[in-house]
Amino acid sequence: MLPEFCYLCSPKNQFKRELTAISLLRFHQNRNMSKFKRTLITTALPYANGPIHIGHLAGVYVPADIYARYLRLKNEDVIMIGGSDEHGVPITLKAKNEGITPQDVVDKFHGIIKDSFEKFGISFDVYSRTSAPIHHETAAEFFKKLYDEGKFVEKTSEQYYDEANNQFLADRYIIGTCPKCSFEKAYGDQCESCGTSLSPTELINPTSTISGNQPVLKETTHWYLPLDQYEPWLKEWILEGHKEWKTNVYGQCKSWIDSGLMPRAVTRDLDWGVPVPVEGVEGKVLYVWFDAPIGYISATKELTEDWETYWKDPETRMLHFIGKDNIVFHCIIFPSMLKAEGTYNLPENVPANEFLNLENDKISTSRNWAVWLHEYLEDFPGKEDVLKYVLTANAPETKDNDFTWKDFQNRNNNELVAVLGNFVNRALVLTQKYFDGEVPARGELSDYDKEILAEIAKIKGEVEKSIDNFRIRESLKNAMDLARLGNKYLADEEPWKVVKTDAERVKTIMNICLQITANLTICLEPFLPFSMDKLRGFLNLEKMDWEKLGETELLPTGHKVNKPELLFEKIEDNVIEAQLQKLADTKKANEMAEAKAAPAKENIEFDDFVKMDVRAGTVIECEKVAKTKKLLKLTIDTGIDQRTVVSGIAEYYQPEELIGKQVSILVNLAPKKLRGIESQGMILCAENADGTLSIVSPDKAVKNGSEIR
Repeated sequence: MLPEFCYLCSPKNQFKRELTAISLLRFHQNRNMSKFKRTLITTALPYANGPIHIGHLAGVYVPADIYARYLRLKNEDVIMIGGSDEHGVPITLKAKNEGITPQDVVDKFHGIIKDSFEKFGISFDVYSRTSAPIHHETAAEFFKKLYDEGKFVEKTSEQYYDEANNQFLADRYIIGTCPKCSFEKAYGDQCESCGTSLSPTELINPTSTISGNQPVLKETTHWYLPLDQYEPWLKEWILEGHKEWKTNVYGQCKSWIDSGLMPRAVTRDLDWGVPVPVEGVEGKVLYVWFDAPIGYISATKELTEDWETYWKDPETRMLHFIGKDNIVFHCIIFPSMLKAEGTYNLPENVPANEFLNLENDKISTSRNWAVWLHEYLEDFPGKEDVLKYVLTANAPETKDNDFTWKDFQNRNNNELVAVLGNFVNRALVLTQKYFDGEVPARGELSDYDKEILAEIAKIKGEVEKSIDNFRIRESLKNAMDLARLGNKYLADEEPWKVVKTDAERVKTIMNICLQITANLTICLEPFLPFSMDKLRGFLNLEKMDWEKLGETELLPTGHKVNKPELLFEKIEDNVIEAQLQKLADTKKANEMAEAKAAPAKENIEFDDFVKMDVRAGTVIECEKVAKTKKLLKLTIDTGIDQRTVVSGIAEYYQPEELIGKQVSILVNLAPKKLRGIESQGMILCAENADGTLSIVSPDKAVKNGSEIR
């Protein structure tokens, strides 16, 4: 087959091709240079089936919060939208496993998530939820408009059905062996071992997670969004129109588009979610990926009656802050939905981050391998900004990064304490010491003084350049350069020495140090809001707008500053060790949960079994065997006699807790000497997967000597 003829590709249209390229370039330049009147920031909706962890924070909420705070400091019209995604299949799975309703699950975790965000200082203008009536109404209206306008394709297909429970199975209700990596617990939509996207019919030996039975295929009807029809438009809009997007975002979009888009179902056979608003349809809800992003719209409605200005006015810029696992939904599927609806703005940028790992292992809610925000806030009171700083300094912007507790400690102690805190403390303490807490007047400036003051404005420019291009990690580094500048200036000028010979010069030095400190309260406000509020208290200073950053007379001569306290404090080794132990305990619990029982040994004859004489006996004496770590010497009343037994259980039981305890003892075992003591039997124990031992005892008291059969 010959390729389709392209008019612009013909030789005689070379000039028109060049003209078109120039026009496109000018169009994108003009768009990027245009001044939007307002900004709408959306943040990925977390599933309300568990708390928030550091992976969520680093990928989405901390960078979004920094950017929103930055725009507010510039007095721009900006709102930041958040909310809980409460209709995902993980919700229903958790409810079923715990024997409660999905509403119980989302009520619990929505409350935990919202409270954690508030205490951590994520500055949402509204934090909503998709179970709210306003969301159900908005999502239903959105679907109904597309349905009435014929924007969906109705298709009947075969899907897995659980005959024991009389219900169709959502993708996450099906597990089986991954066809790519042979992982035996892959879900019907994705293998969490190799990350491959799957469909349920690709699984080997599929099993219903509800009944444990093998599901059958059964016909069902659903509505699909025909993404293939939007493919030409998406190529133009993304691949030609948004080459400025982050490489990971653009690359993933290009890969999907180049592979060819297929229709995606927008409904599911479930009883938890937004009911499909079509007459005569029962037992179907909107699929979560269709329903959830509409939550941004319903949350904005909840916030303001002027919601359409933020969603439909072309002078509004919409930004989606998400993790890389949501790129396809926010760059291809949701925009296609908005395009189909016809009246909404499309996202201007989607600054997605990669994943954050924890101690060289993938963060996992199901395995409890995470640093949970609500637990962090309890364990580290008053250190909200420390976690924000570490997550930003180590943000997974271009590749997956790793959070370690040692790095957390080092960044706090070596950067926040030793750089920022050290400069602020020295500047304020010296001001109290030499000038009774009053800002001294500047004298004649040296060339070095002028260079330092000029550097403040340069740092402002570097911070703006980075943050405007969503390089948040780089912008924090640039902002911290202001504290490094102050430290260097103090170290170079040494006012504690100069004061002995030239007190007037010290006035200028300390004035400049205080101006740098005042500028820090603006420069670091988006990144460390709690700490900068504290610093403003030290300086006796009101909060200032971003435009003031770079000015060198923020504190007038004679202004009285307050006595300082430490802005940050060192984190000691024992605090970090406690967190590492918590993770070690989690890893051990996971290994125990995943451990499989050893296979059964070869069969024995009944006559062999009855040769074993196991009796119930009571421990009447117990002591540790000298110079051993594992051995206890026990005297046991077996009902037959009192005998000595040596047992290797000293690591798991103290002698005093065993006295009076009934045990199961093999009384016809041939005696054996252990450390010079003749052991006349064996206590029966169960051995866990981790090697720990637990004595096998009757569940209620029986007469000593009772046979155990």
